[in-house]
Amino acid sequence: MIAVALGLSSSLAWGIADFMGGLASRRMPVLTVLAVSQVVGLMLLVVVVAARAEGPPEAHHLLVASLSAFAGVGALAAFYRGLAVGTMAVVAPISATAAVVPVVAGVATGERPDALQAIGIVLAVTGVVLASREQAEDGAKRGVATGAGLALVAALGFGLFFVLIDSASEGDVFWALLVNRITGVTMLLTLAAVLRPSSGLRGSDARLLIGVGAFDVAANASFAVASTEGLVSVVGVCSSLYPVVTVLLARAVLSERVRSLQLAGVALALAGVVAIGAGG
Repeated sequence: MIAVALGLSSSLAWGIADFMGGLASRRMPVLTVLAVSQVVGLMLLVVVVAARAEGPPEAHHLLVASLSAFAGVGALAAFYRGLAVGTMAVVAPISATAAVVPVVAGVATGERPDALQAIGIVLAVTGVVLASREQAEDGAKRGVATGAGLALVAALGFGLFFVLIDSASEGDVFWALLVNRITGVTMLLTLAAVLRPSSGLRGSDARLLIGVGAFDVAANASFAVASTEGLVSVVGVCSSLYPVVTVLLARAVLSERVRSLQLAGVALALAGVVAIGAGG
């Protein structure tokens, strides 16, 4: 019961963080959004790791955690940009199909997906195809929905991040997250120093970015604890529902609407993600 509650909490926190990050990316450069929110998350993780007072794991775990930052930051950049230029209710569910990547990685190393995961992959792919289709204004033809390509790039990056951070977490979950965040922040600050983006930060924007970082760390921490309290498959299903939160917030706050075919695709993609999480 505790694991389920924590899994749902992580889903809620991720959904809120994604919506806030997408909203911030419509107001300022994605690099600014990433740099500020990641720094906030890093400060919170430093506090958590210090409070636990446990030493770091073996060096190879830390190296893998550092490598995971490149996939994670790249995925977030594509994701936030996709949320900024596209429809959040379409972009978020497509990016959630990142769950397919660990399964494919497992197959490449000799594992075999069970029947439920295989069905989930089919549903997810079908859902992405439908959700990505957008009716042209004149109604004469269909094209690819704005932001769908970025969402697919984000899905691939998030999937690679999951594979790498899972390996790094065998040493210690919170140390893996901390090293990942240190590497990511270093990379982002270096890019910011070179590119010097115009931040345009105002008080309300700063609070929004702090919220993104705080909710992201809360989601990661809830998921990490939940995975130690119950079945990973159950926790995975609960935490995979985060796009629902993003979609509902986009509908309530931004009054987003999606066409019926895209809505069916969103539903199929989410069903596929849940099936993949429940399998294994």
